[in-house]
Amino acid sequence: MTASELRALHRDRTPGDPLVLPGPWDAASARVFADAGFPALATPSAGVAASLGYEDGETPADEMFAAVARIARAVPVPVSADIEAGYGLAPRELVERLLATGAVGCNLEDSAEGVLMEPERQADRLAEVRSVAGDALFVNARVDTYVRGVPAGTDQEAETARRARLYVAAGADCVYPIGAPAESLPRLAAAVTVPLNALSRPDGPGPRRLGELGAARITFGPGLQRRAMAAVRGFADELRKA
Repeated sequence: MTASELRALHRDRTPGDPLVLPGPWDAASARVFADAGFPALATPSAGVAASLGYEDGETPADEMFAAVARIARAVPVPVSADIEAGYGLAPRELVERLLATGAVGCNLEDSAEGVLMEPERQADRLAEVRSVAGDALFVNARVDTYVRGVPAGTDQEAETARRARLYVAAGADCVYPIGAPAESLPRLAAAVTVPLNALSRPDGPGPRRLGELGAARITFGPGLQRRAMAAVRGFADELRKA
């Protein structure tokens, strides 16, 4: 599968019909989602970390890339990988290692160790990634203003839109204002010329509604992995009572 195929899946989405990308955490879950008919998948760093025995943000790069490779090999659909802030790797090495896994897309976030990066610095990094990767990689630029906060006196939505526009200008194929409130999605979608990724949470609007609000792409973070683990806990309780 290619980045061009993944890119095409994002185009011409009608309101209420966004691209829904489940987040597999291992090869087995990836096969389940692919067999269910989803046309592409997007790994969550927190879900993969949990499957490997790490807290979110603590997975060594080698182990994350190996996990992504197992997932990509297991399915016949495009896979996008959440590679957090890039593990401190230079753009060329980051792109080479990512493409070697078989993934054709990635998330790159604009915070590290819980702190927002300067958006211009992140835009420069995204531009380098785009220059190295060319069209071989679908780049989803995550904007962390809603999960990390913004300086006092800063308009959160305006800062989110500003960062998103910088990242689009740097070559991002999609922007992901993770945690943005539903009421902000129409304005954020209107602020950029690329698809908008929204996070679907159990306590929030569903994918169809998020699509109506302007999102062209829906992901779930570690939500699906956590639901699966809740089911496993239920099985464990049943076994103890048997």
